[in-house]
Amino acid sequence: MSVRVMVADDQEIVRTGLTMILGAQPGITVVGEAADGHRAVELARSLRPDVCLLDIRMPGIDGIEATRRLTAGGTDCPAVVVITTFDLDEYVHAALKAGARGFLLKDAGPEMLAQAVHAAARGDALIAPSVTARLLAAFARSGAAERPPAQPFEALTAREEGVLAAVARGRTNAEIAAELHISLSTVKTHVARLMDKLGARNRVEVAMWAYETDRAGG
Repeated sequence: MSVRVMVADDQEIVRTGLTMILGAQPGITVVGEAADGHRAVELARSLRPDVCLLDIRMPGIDGIEATRRLTAGGTDCPAVVVITTFDLDEYVHAALKAGARGFLLKDAGPEMLAQAVHAAARGDALIAPSVTARLLAAFARSGAAERPPAQPFEALTAREEGVLAAVARGRTNAEIAAELHISLSTVKTHVARLMDKLGARNRVEVAMWAYETDRAGG
């Protein structure tokens, strides 16, 4: 089935461009557009898209707050991909903390934009390559990395440790399945179990826990 996407950006020319790019991609259907944060939240709750593509700087409420409101609904909430012109670390951190499953810059090409939408719909997370390494390096140096990491609610199995390391390296479910020679459904089960055991809301938080505990290397 086609991934249903809602696009929110306060600049009409950008919103139209994103809609045209996504609409031309196989397996993606744009079901709505919004010009501000409040309207984005209202429209998403009405249309129930699979993925919301949100600009950060919008009038009313910004993309970060809109993300926070949209992802507060648990498993029934849409996945959010944040897109911005500004390559600033504080935006990345704020977006991921709010629950976004992707972070892209507006100069990302059509292929990466489509990849981010499909990844978010699958439950994966895609962050612009230009900020991924810097984000994880900054996290490793931060005070959060110096605090004792929270212990999992239940001990991880050897297979879950392998999946954990792969998630921390930014692998998608399909890549993990190929790397570990297991089925895609098995990978999804392991990722879901990891999130439950670690109390993580998304794959990014799973990856951060792996870095906290020096498990990112495999």
